[in-house]
This record gives sequence, structure tokens and C-alpha cells, in this order.
Amino acid sequence: MTKKRILIVDDEVSFTRLLKLNLEQTNDYVVRVENWAEDALPAAREFRPDLIFLDVMMPRMFGGEIAAHLRGDAGLKATPIVFFTAAVSKTRLKEHDGVISGFPFLAKPASVEDVIAQIERRLAQTPPALHPPATRQCGSAIAETMTEAVLRNETPNRGEFLH
Repeated sequence: MTKKRILIVDDEVSFTRLLKLNLEQTNDYVVRVENWAEDALPAAREFRPDLIFLDVMMPRMFGGEIAAHLRGDAGLKATPIVFFTAAVSKTRLKEHDGVISGFPFLAKPASVEDVIAQIERRLAQTPPALHPPATRQCGSAIAETMTEAVLRNETPNRGEFLH
């Protein structure tokens, strides 16, 4: 069986280290981590991931901007992106089956089982029709989602990865 290639882009080094370790221990995934937003696009071009986990709130570049760049790249536009954030509550995600404003999300903190379920769910879907289009709207939809969460005081502390 071919291992699935997962790219994690998140500025929390301890979080990404632990997530990488947990995923690789399943022996089903090859994981690459980038902790700087500006390294995401070059890393994705080189690594050719099957799926990208992308933090929404990072220094120097917003996750929506990175997603727009990824969608604008011919070789990456069909790669599934799952936004990973502490700014959206698990309750809200459950109410919307993990999709907010057309974008798949996973709330932090999450269990390894939740992460793996999200990977398998997204990779089982038919690309590229189920992925958001490469437009500027990508960033604005996420910004809108984040603003809504903040206005409802649903922005929890940036939790550590569990398990």
C-alpha cells in the first residue's frame, strides 16, 4: 500500500512535531511539516502532498492567502486542504458537518483519530470538483468565518494536540 503524503502548515512547532509523530506511527502516512507560512507553497510544489492541513492564523501570512496561492498553482489546485484552527468551535463544526463557508475545517485541539478520519474522508471524495475554486474569495471567506467566531467569543486558547 502506498503511504499518503500529508503536508502540515502550522506555526506551532510542538503541535506539528506531535502530529507528525502520531501520523507517521500509523505507518500509513509520510508527513512533511512547515512552520513558516511563506514556505508552504514551495514545500507543496516539492513534496506533492495528497492532502494539506493548513492553520488559519499564522504570523506574516493568513492561511486563506496560502490557500489562494495553492489553488492558483496548476499542479496543486486539486489538492485537498483542511483548515486546522482553534478559532472555530467543535460545536459549530459538528453543526455544519466539518465544512464552514464551503471549506473543510478541523478544530484544535483534535485527537489523532479525528485527524485520521478527516484525512480519509477528504481523500475519499472526488477531486477537484469538491475543492474551493482558486479565487481571492478563498481568503475572504475564511476571514469572514474567523470574524464571526471572534464576534461570538468562540476563539479558544491555541490548544495543544491531544493523544
